Parts: sequence; C-alpha cells; structure tokens
Amino acid sequence: MELSIEQALHQGVAAHNSGNLQEAKLIYQAILQSDPKHPDANHNLGLIAISVDQIALALPLFKTALDGNPSIERFWISYIDALVKDNQLKGAKQAIRKAKKKGFNVKKLGALVAKSKVKADTKEPSKDQLSGLLHHYQNGRYHDAEKLARALCIQFPSHNFSWKILGAVLKETDRLSEALLTGKKTIEIAPDDAEAHFNFGNTLKELDRLEQAAASYTEAIVLKSDFVEALSNLGNVLKELGRLDESEQSLRQAIAVKADYAEAHNNLGNTLAELGRLELAEASYKQAIVLKSDFVEAHNNLGNICRKLGKLEQSEASLRQATVLKDDYFEAHSNLGVTLKELGRLEESEASLRQALAVKPDHAEVHSNLGITLKELGRYDEAETNLRQAIVLKPDFAEAQNNLGNTLQELGRLDEAEASYKRAIALQPDYAEAHHSLSFTLVKSGKLKEGLDEYEWRWKLAKNVSKNRIFPQPLWDGSQSLKGKRILLWCEQGIGDTINWSSCLSLVAAQAEHTVVECQEKLIPLLARSFPNVEIKPENRSSDSQRDDFDFHLPMGSLYRHFIQKIGQNPNVDAYLVPDPVRVNFWRERLNSLGKAPFIGVSWKSSVVNPFRQKHYPPISEWYSVLSISDVTFINLQYVDFADDLTKIQNDIGVKVHNFDDLDQYNDVDDVTALCAALDMVVSTKVTPLIFSSGVGTSTKIANWRQSVWNNVITNPVSSFVDMFERNTWEPWDNVFQLIAEDIFKLKNKTLHSNGEL
Repeated sequence: MELSIEQALHQGVAAHNSGNLQEAKLIYQAILQSDPKHPDANHNLGLIAISVDQIALALPLFKTALDGNPSIERFWISYIDALVKDNQLKGAKQAIRKAKKKGFNVKKLGALVAKSKVKADTKEPSKDQLSGLLHHYQNGRYHDAEKLARALCIQFPSHNFSWKILGAVLKETDRLSEALLTGKKTIEIAPDDAEAHFNFGNTLKELDRLEQAAASYTEAIVLKSDFVEALSNLGNVLKELGRLDESEQSLRQAIAVKADYAEAHNNLGNTLAELGRLELAEASYKQAIVLKSDFVEAHNNLGNICRKLGKLEQSEASLRQATVLKDDYFEAHSNLGVTLKELGRLEESEASLRQALAVKPDHAEVHSNLGITLKELGRYDEAETNLRQAIVLKPDFAEAQNNLGNTLQELGRLDEAEASYKRAIALQPDYAEAHHSLSFTLVKSGKLKEGLDEYEWRWKLAKNVSKNRIFPQPLWDGSQSLKGKRILLWCEQGIGDTINWSSCLSLVAAQAEHTVVECQEKLIPLLARSFPNVEIKPENRSSDSQRDDFDFHLPMGSLYRHFIQKIGQNPNVDAYLVPDPVRVNFWRERLNSLGKAPFIGVSWKSSVVNPFRQKHYPPISEWYSVLSISDVTFINLQYVDFADDLTKIQNDIGVKVHNFDDLDQYNDVDDVTALCAALDMVVSTKVTPLIFSSGVGTSTKIANWRQSVWNNVITNPVSSFVDMFERNTWEPWDNVFQLIAEDIFKLKNKTLHSNGEL
C-alpha cells in the first residue's frame, strides 16, 4: 500500500530524529519528486545539508521552504543561520528585518542578529578618523566633511557611518539627488540602522516625495520605537499629506517618549492649527517656547495663531520676538506685517512687509499683502504696482487678482476691477470673496441684476455661514407664484439694513397670501405700524428645522434681487416708514423749545470703526463748516461715543449740539424715528440714522466716501429723500461739507422766509 506524503514525511522525521540521516534524506527526496515545493521536506533536507557543512546546497532548500510557508519561525531561523554561515551578511540582515515584520520573537533571533553584524572586512576607520569626520560635520565644515567621508567610503566601503555622514553633507548642500543615492547605499550596508532610514526620509521629504518619506520614518520607528526625531518628522509629513489625525498621534507619541522635546510640541501645534483646534495649538506653541525660549519658529507660529484667535497684541509681541531672535527671518517679518495691518498700524505694516521683501524680493504673497496695506494708506498706484507684481510672480494667484480688483474699484476703474475679479473667479470658481466683491462693482457699474445675483455668494463667506438659516421649506427664487402662499422673510444683518430692505415689504405682500417678517425685536413697533398687512415677529431660530408655518422663505438681503430691476426704479422710493404721530408731535414741541428752526440732526461715526472703515468717517473737526452755521439748531443723533465730541464742538466753535439724555437712541428705534420725522434735515455719514430719516421722508444729506458702493447705489433707489455728497478717494472732506452747508443755507433761508423773517 502506497504511503501519503504526510505519512512519508512522518517516517522521514522519525529517521532524522533517530540519527539515520541517509534514510531521512532518501525519504525527503522522494517527497520532493512528488511535490518539489513541499516546505517541510525542503527545510528538513536543508538541515541535513547544513549538518555536513553543505551550506550552498542548504540555502536554496531553506529558501524554497520559506517561500512555501513564511509563517513558520524555524524556517526563518534556519535560512538566516545559513546566510550568516555563508557570509551573506546583507541577505541575512534583510531576512532578519522581514522576520521581525512578521512578528517573530526577537529574542530568538538575537544571536543571529549579533552574527549578522560581524564585519565581512575586519578593517574599519580609526576612532580619530571617525571623530574628525563627525567634528567637521557638526561644525558646518561641509567641504572638509565631504572630502574625508568620500575617502573613508572608498577605503572602507562597508562602513555605514562614513556613508551616513556623506549623505547628510550632500543634503545640507542641496545636492538631493546625490544624497538620495548615498542614503540608499547606507541602508543597503546597514538595513537595521534606524538613523539611516531617518536620514533617507529627510532627503525624500526635501524632494517632496512625502509618501516615501513617511515610509522611511516609519521604518526607522519600527527599528527604534523611541526615536523621537523620527516620530516628530513623521508627524510633519503626515500633516502635509493631509492625514491629520495620524499626524497628531505620531507627535503625541514623540512627546510621550520625550516630554521636553520642544520641536515635537511646535509640530503638534502646527497639526492642531490645521485641525482648527486653535486654542490647543496656542498651548502647544507656548509649551515649546517654555522648553526652548529662543525657538524662533515657535514664536512665529504662536504669533500667527494668536492673530487667528483675534489676540492681535499678543500676535505682535510673539512675531517681534521672532524678529529679534533672527533679524532676517522672512516669515516673521511677513506675518508681523499682516498683524500690524489688522491692528490698523498701516505705516508699520508697510515697513515690516518691506523688510520681508528685502529678504525675499520675489515673494508673491508679500507683494500682495503690501498692495493691500498701500491701498488702505490711499497709495493706490503703489498698491496696484505691487499687486500686479504678485500676479507676474504667481500667475495663478487668485487672491492677488481679487485684491487688485479691490484697488481698481477704489480708483473708480470699474471695468478693470470687474475683469480682475472675474480672472480670480476663473482661477478659483468657488472664491466667495471675489464673487462678493464683484457684486459691488457690477452694481456700481449699473449692472444691477448681475450684481445682485453675485451678492448671493455672501452666504459662502466664512463670517456669514453661521448667520444662514436652514428650513425644511424651499428658498423663494422669484419664479414660484406666491398666490395663496405664505412667505417668511428673515433679517440677516444690522437694523439699518433690515429697515432699508423693508422698503420692499409692500411689494412682497401684494403677491403673497401671507407675509411674515422675523427681525430684531426693537424694530417691531415701527415695522408693524409701517406695514399693517405684514406680520412682524421677533427673530427665533430655535426651531428652524421643524417649522411648518410657511411655504417659502427668503433672507431680506435678497429682496432687491427680486424687486428692483433697474437702478433708480424701485416703485417704493417715497417715504415708507410710518412714525408714531403722537411721538412726532411730542418731538416737534420739544424741538421748538430749544431754539430756532431749522432743526438739523447730525450723526458722524459708526459704532464699529476699525482702521479700514475709518476713511468713511471724518473727524468731528471736519464738520465745523456745517456746525458753525448760525441760526440753526443742531440735534445729536449719534448713539455711541459722542460725549467727548460734543464737548470739543462746544470748546472749539462755541456751538451746542443738543443731546436728549432721556432718549435711548440705541434701543428705542421707534422714538428715534419719530425724532427724525420731526427734524427738518438730517446730515450724516454712512450710519443707521440716515435710514430712519430718509425712510420717514426727512431730507437727508450724506457725507460719503466715493467707493461706498452698496449704500451709494442701493440707498438712492430706496428713498428719494437722500442726497449723496461724495468724497473723491483721499481728497479732503472740505468740498463735501461745503456743498452740504450750501443746502443748509437754502433750508435756513426758506425757513426764515416762511416765518416772515426775511
């Protein structure tokens, strides 16, 4: 009866164990005739060959066994042992690495590892040679280090340290292709050298071969689990690959190994910043600086994160410290310029950005940022030059195209501005800021429909995302009939905008079965009186996802898009706000008790005045040509930060601007509107009171920055009671206030004539 292969193998093993090697050999060979790749038969036959010192015969047998079943640990041990005995050290080391990756017991392989490290050539560099080589490299004498390393590599080709230093020198001197080849050679000589894999990863990273770099760092960590530099660099590479969670994990592992490793804390901060966890990033940068006070990169990074958190003073302090530590630190000068711009210190911003350009004259982003700063300084020609230079340096620079559009818009070159915005959008179709800016230029150019369509991009701006409301019902797009339907209109911006847009409410109500407006609570009395056929309610976002009390909804900022077809053709240009008649009479009587008519309300600045809005609001001293007109009674409509200005007016020109302490001008909108209705004229900059006064039909004069596109174009159609007096870019305000003064003189003379005083 013929035996099965397994039965034959059992007999062969029995003969082998009893020392009958010839019989075992014959059985194993018989098995291989039937199954040439049988793992156990090949392995055991190899053992017999080893026992009689036939290493060359044993090696292919062990290799076949291993290929057939690599999960057997003894196969690996036999194969590695044979390679070492055959002096195939490179192959032995590679096999050991593979075995380790399979998870086999490292202790069992320890003896073989020791054997594999025996030098094929007993010669190696002297201690003095190695010490000299390291000294040259550590002291930056790369020429000397390279010369000695190459000599040692020739004399001792299997000595990995010389190759390792040579690779490091080549990398430091930007010969990355050569460094890459040298790194490969180093790993071939010493595949278990974690540092060699680490250095190879560094070179790959410099070559932007990030996936391969990550693999090399990972290999270094497999060989040396507490290799903090490799863990940190792996975290950096994973961040650049967008694998942020893995990056964080690697960096936290580095810190767990070495809690005082400042570089890892800094790198962790970078990853946390990318993850949007800004406060944690800030803490990581601060810890890096605690551990290493002169860590210039950490100071720079801390400055950046503080700016993103709105901590501008702290941002400035950190960035300045970075420039103190390294006066030619390009990134710190550039970032400081941006922070100073946000602080409104434009001259200092310009100086910092120019320092950055002194280091890197051809840096597109800095030219763009400098252009923005120069625009805010009113130096438009220089701004345009820098922005165009940024585009030359980086033709696909969408942000620079957008900033150029902003500059051209301020220069009144609207066609060019439009073209620049559209180029930005062509480069980056989802560029919300460019679409939003384009909307203003198009409206200013008279392209109302196109401009208002672009204005819908406001919801893609980061600052507006949280303001949007999501309902089960569809957004009304103007095409759906509102007959028999209920529509909800909801406020999205400030009270001035809400009042302005409410000029369209009667038009909506004429189409819909029922119209509801949800707005700021303090506007409810005024709007409810002005639009009795519209339901006015306070804003309530708590149950948006469950609302079922309407069929369509629309943000109020979209009303013009559907109801104003052409500039100047709003059907509702007359007074559209209805003040409380009782309060109007009250205010008329109170005004008459103060002095002579005409009574003129004045408002000169916004509650939100940052450096970039300041150009819209002239200092109170610019108003003196108006306020010094005799036989006129001026009334304060400024609801914030006015006391010092009123005192200054009194002291400088002896004019009292009357203020009503018992009137809450910020909250009591209904009463403020009644006061505006009782006045003969209102003179204002671009602030909310002009909306109330023009809405009730009071003559309203606006001292306006020329490029105040939205209010300039949109306010006029809303009310025919507005006259706009425009300052041309950075020219003095004198001409604006002189023209307003002329209108006040006309009103004054008309009042005197009607009173019989002329």
